[in-house]
Parts: sequence; C-alpha cells; structure tokens
Amino acid sequence: MKLKRDIFRLYAVTDRAWLNGGSLKEQVTDAIAGGAGIVQLREKVLDDAGFLAEAQWLVPLCRKLGAISIINDNVEIALASDADGVHVGQEDMAAVNARAALGSAKIVGVSVHNVDEALAAQAAGANYLGVGAAFASHTKSEAKPLSKETIRAVTEAVHIPVVAIGGITEDNISELSGCGLDGVAVVSALFAQPDIKAAAARMLALSKKIAR
Repeated sequence: MKLKRDIFRLYAVTDRAWLNGGSLKEQVTDAIAGGAGIVQLREKVLDDAGFLAEAQWLVPLCRKLGAISIINDNVEIALASDADGVHVGQEDMAAVNARAALGSAKIVGVSVHNVDEALAAQAAGANYLGVGAAFASHTKSEAKPLSKETIRAVTEAVHIPVVAIGGITEDNISELSGCGLDGVAVVSALFAQPDIKAAAARMLALSKKIAR
C-alpha cells in the first residue's frame, strides 16, 4: 500500500498512563479532530482480550474520522480487528514476517535506529519507518537519542515515509528541521495535554514546518 506523505505529519501513539480518569476513545477522537492522520494503539498492560476490545472500537472510529489505524507489536490483534496495519520494533516480529501475515493490502511500519535497519525494513516490505529516539523520552527511558545526522542519513537512504519519534514536544520539534522527515510521532505531546485537540493542531502546524 502506497501512502500519501502528508498523512504522516502528525502520528498519535496512545498511552493510557495519561487517561487521568478520562476515556481513551475521547482522547483519540480529539487527537484526530486536531489533525492526527494516524493513530497507533499501544497497549503494554492489557492482555490480548483487552487489547482486542480496544482495537475493535478504535479501528472503526479511525475509519469514520478519516485516520489510519495501526496496532503496536501485535499482528494477531491487527488481523482480528481489521486495522489498517501494524507497527513492529527491532525486538518484535520481523518486518518480513509481519508482511507475510498481513498481506500486501495492509500497512507495516518498523522502528529503526540506523541506516542498516532502515534499508532492511524497506527491503522486507515496510510502508514507513519510525526513527528514534529523536530526544530523551519518558515513554522509553532506555532509548538513546539519535544525532540529527543519523536521522537525516536514514531519511536519505530510503524512499518510503519516515517519522521521528521519542521525546518530541512543541519546544524541541523545530530542531528536527532539515532532517528530511515526513512528520512526527508523539505521545505525551498530545495525550498529556489539557486540551488534546488544540495540542494536536499546534503540533500539526509545527510538523508541517519541519517536514520535507
């Protein structure tokens, strides 16, 4: 599946750590309303049944609102919920296996940290890459930030869309200008904010400024 690059300008990654008594469904709705073109459902604490239950409302909601639905790390959940695709890391299912399981019509995204991983993922059938960490991140504290030169080398090496992820905020996103990115993937920059829709709109405008 070939994806328009502008859909990647703002890529929202869920995290129920920021619910604060609210609803994930409401948060996702607000993020899309503010401009998120892709929503990745990331669930680290739910079992498969709970994960699937979340995916089963998220996928149709994204379709209704015009966003792409991606499932983090779990091909079985992506298939069972008919999500648009899956995102895998270097320690998860290999991209080539994810592609084989999902078929050609679905989206496969892969996390990469260098040019070698980026080229391997592209060759395995990835539709897009997430490169990072761009900055120090509370979500993945073990992830070491990459240099801007490394990020630029990745975007120059591949022909598929690339988004930066990891610690990206309104205050530091401008530092990614000139890296050849198609957009940014964010967690707390959206879901930890008091007005998610407004935060999404601001991040989208900033992302458009740094995107290639």
